[in-house]
Amino acid sequence: MEQPGHLSEKLLARRWGLSHRTLERWRHDGHGPAYLKFGSRVVYRIEDVEAFEAERRRTAGASAGNLRSHIGPSTGLERISDRPIRRLA
Repeated sequence: MEQPGHLSEKLLARRWGLSHRTLERWRHDGHGPAYLKFGSRVVYRIEDVEAFEAERRRTAGASAGNLRSHIGPSTGLERISDRPIRRLA
């Protein structure tokens, strides 16, 4: 049963259209919203979820100009995982 003001891992995954495994990976990697853990049970406070969403709010076109500055100049050889692939012109 959910506590008022909290979301279970599966409800948050459904809210964002993600797999609950993605949320597990984010926690392991230190990403995602703050969470509470009680034994093996994980819950997210609504205010933490909404704060996380607000931090990621973008307006149209705002992130496209900043993308290159975060990933560096294009080399023509883009990486996916550990396997290099050649970008087609």
